[in-house]
Amino acid sequence: MANRTWNIDGKDVQGADGAVIEWEDHSFFKLIHNGQLFHGELLEDKSEDQLLRIKINHRVFEIRKKGSLDDLISAMGLDVPKVRKLKELQAPMPGRIVHVSIAVGQELQPGDEILSLEAMKMENVLKAEGTGTVKTILIAAGQVVEKGSVLVEFE
Repeated sequence: MANRTWNIDGKDVQGADGAVIEWEDHSFFKLIHNGQLFHGELLEDKSEDQLLRIKINHRVFEIRKKGSLDDLISAMGLDVPKVRKLKELQAPMPGRIVHVSIAVGQELQPGDEILSLEAMKMENVLKAEGTGTVKTILIAAGQVVEKGSVLVEFE
């Protein structure tokens, strides 16, 4: 059987012969590859979208079978996720700034920590929801802010 291209957790992988799957029932299976035994579970079956979510040895994987349409979409650049450009960060609730994790001129990517805000005795970490470069930091640790206050400006 020829090699196939699969997309596992967002990375292209060339499949090869040699793996054996033994189904125990409709959702549990054993995978034997290169003499090693792995226990698996089918979590989600979206065969119509060529997508499976499986768990092997307590780790979850998303698996897609790649086809010619996937290659065309990629060649056209339509598979690149849109990331919004940050303009400003406003306080989502009233509270006290615990820690500022950024500096002026720093470039941020989605998920980067910006600051910690304490509200109702709970510390909330605010993270970047897009990309941007820090232009101005309008707050400091220990400062009390109101909901909607502009905390950071980006360029």
